[in-house]
Amino acid sequence: MGQDQTKQQIEKGLHLYQSNQTEKALRVWMRVLEKSADPAGRFRVLGCLITAHAEMGRYKDMLKFAVVQIDTARELEDPDYLTESYLNLARSNEKLCEFQKTISYCKTCLNMQGTTVSLQLNGQVSLSMGNAFLGLSIFQKALECFEKALRYAHNNDDKMLECRVCCSLGNFYAQIKDYEKALFFPCKAAELVNDYGKGWSLKYRAMSQYHMAVAYRKLGRLGDAMDCCEESMKIALQHGDRPLQALCLLCFADIHRSRKDVQTAIPRYDSSLSIMTEIGNRLGLIQVLLGVTKCWMIQKELDKALESIEKAQDLAEGLGNKLGLLKLHCLCERIYRTKGQQRELRDHVVKFHECVEEMELYCGMCGESIGEKNNQLQALPCSHFFHLKCLQTDGTRGCPNCRRLSVKPGYV
Repeated sequence: MGQDQTKQQIEKGLHLYQSNQTEKALRVWMRVLEKSADPAGRFRVLGCLITAHAEMGRYKDMLKFAVVQIDTARELEDPDYLTESYLNLARSNEKLCEFQKTISYCKTCLNMQGTTVSLQLNGQVSLSMGNAFLGLSIFQKALECFEKALRYAHNNDDKMLECRVCCSLGNFYAQIKDYEKALFFPCKAAELVNDYGKGWSLKYRAMSQYHMAVAYRKLGRLGDAMDCCEESMKIALQHGDRPLQALCLLCFADIHRSRKDVQTAIPRYDSSLSIMTEIGNRLGLIQVLLGVTKCWMIQKELDKALESIEKAQDLAEGLGNKLGLLKLHCLCERIYRTKGQQRELRDHVVKFHECVEEMELYCGMCGESIGEKNNQLQALPCSHFFHLKCLQTDGTRGCPNCRRLSVKPGYV
């Protein structure tokens, strides 16, 4: 298969894919991969296969094609191709929740400065790195990366990237419980879709609606949460987007649990759990198990709650997801307090405070914890964040966290 024929077949596959004929598109692209003698064409078709498998939630296949793409890039001996292939390798590992590997591959991309493509891809690299740091609950570095990605998006007038970063920022602020910002950023993403997204994939609309649903649910606006989640799920079902289906099922379950309708919530958690397991989203599995635990606690089934916690704890420890561990220690504390088991209670109180300290989840001005309840937060240029009211009261006389970190080495 020559260069022109390869190009035609890739375009044919793209047309099929955009028409929701995914399996046919995959067959066309696989034939190109088998028969094409054009390395540049093979590189491009591997990129199509990587994107398609990512959207279907076939993350192990995504990783397999990313590894082949690296070999093809080396064959082409072009740093632009190599940068792009390392980004795809980083993304594949991000989807599989291999966050340390993601960060390592992102750093490799950023070290390949000076190439034309690397300058265009740096925003996407920063976004992927930010998502990985968020998965590890390293909040300051996550925020740094998201803000860097947002700067790249603005400088390059890249509205698609801006939309994706806004969704990640929504997720970031939902995790540390600034629900006003958790809603603001996905609403901004939805505006970008409405203003610029006529030719975009519907996944951008679905993604913004899902993150809005999460924020509305946290704010107690359950009707709005249900509306947004239903719209997101509709698009996810139309496009066979299994990862988004799993997230929407989780959100539906959380909404029903917020209404104390455990009987409706549990089957939705089970359906989400099944898809999360199938696609390998271990971070999502932790969220599902947290929701299931809370359902058992509502029903006073404390031993069943502890069983769910044990499964979630194994996953959180394996991933290095410190926020997940903190939430699990908090739930254990409540359970053992109810059971009157003082030794276990004290153990989880200590571990809870160790997690808070390790993640720096406290305001460096008032000393109170961050992420315990809904609070307006504000980040300084160093990406350390504080209660907004503390910054307004105290003024910005430099970052107390940074001052503290600069003093520490002297005492070692």
